[in-house]
Order: sequence, then structure tokens, then C-alpha cells
Amino acid sequence: MIKFFLGIAIGILVPVLFVLGFVKLGFMPVATKGSPLPLEHWIVKTALRAAIAPDLARVAPFELKDSERVAHASKIYVNHCGGCHGIENKENLMAQSMFPPAPQFFTPGKEVTDDPVGKIYWKVKHGIRLTGMPAYESILKEDEIWEVSLFLKNGLKVVLPLQ
Repeated sequence: MIKFFLGIAIGILVPVLFVLGFVKLGFMPVATKGSPLPLEHWIVKTALRAAIAPDLARVAPFELKDSERVAHASKIYVNHCGGCHGIENKENLMAQSMFPPAPQFFTPGKEVTDDPVGKIYWKVKHGIRLTGMPAYESILKEDEIWEVSLFLKNGLKVVLPLQ
């Protein structure tokens, strides 16, 4: 019986010491150019999908049809999102230095127009840990979060002159 408990203790202790040594000796990739850990991509995507799932069917409380709202949504995007996610016809070097790189919404194939608006809303409101995507729930008003989410969902173009 003692051998059984000793086996369990060793089976737990060895992996814990391995992980501790891996981190303490500086082998853990923490720089933005570091490669992902085994299973990191799967774990993060799985957790993110589970967190967003309740909001997937969420519907915006208004439509983004009038020019004033579109202009306001465009301004929000330029001021809060464009620095990382890009502006039309402008290369974004900052996004390439992030890990993972920030999606460029004005690059063909990188738009979020095929995502449900509830998914976009969730990401804007709550942010995504360890990606550089901040949570805007304490920065933008609820209507502004919906405006920029609809702006991205509808693939609208920036309508304000950049200043």
C-alpha cells in the first residue's frame, strides 16, 4: 500500500517540478516572437468559444443605418480599434509585433462580417486575455460597443477623415 501512495506522490511531484523548472529556468516563451506552448492554441480557442457561446445569438438593440451613427461608429473604430486592427489601405506594423497578431479587418479574408454580431460584441466588451485585446466595457458606453460591433459586422468603411 505504501508503494501505491509513493507512486501517486511521485506521479504528481515529478510533473509539478518539471513545470516549475521549465518556468523558473526561463524556458517558457513569454516574448511576442516566442512560439506557442503545446496545446496552447487549442486550450485558448476552446475556452474562448465556451465563454462567447451564451452571447452568440444576441441581437443588437438598434440597426446601424443612419449616417450619424455610422460616422460615430467609424470614429470609435479609428480612435480605439484602428491602431491594432488597421485602417483601410494602411499597413499596420504594430499588429505584426503582437502575439498572436491582431487581425487586420480591412485585409480581404480577415473581416469579421461572417461572425454573429453577438460574438463581435462579446469580444469588444470583454476583451481577450493574453492577446492585447482590451475590454471596452469601462471605456465605451453600451450603445458605442454595439455601434462598433455593427460597424465591423457590416464591413463598413471608415467615413471620417483621419486626423
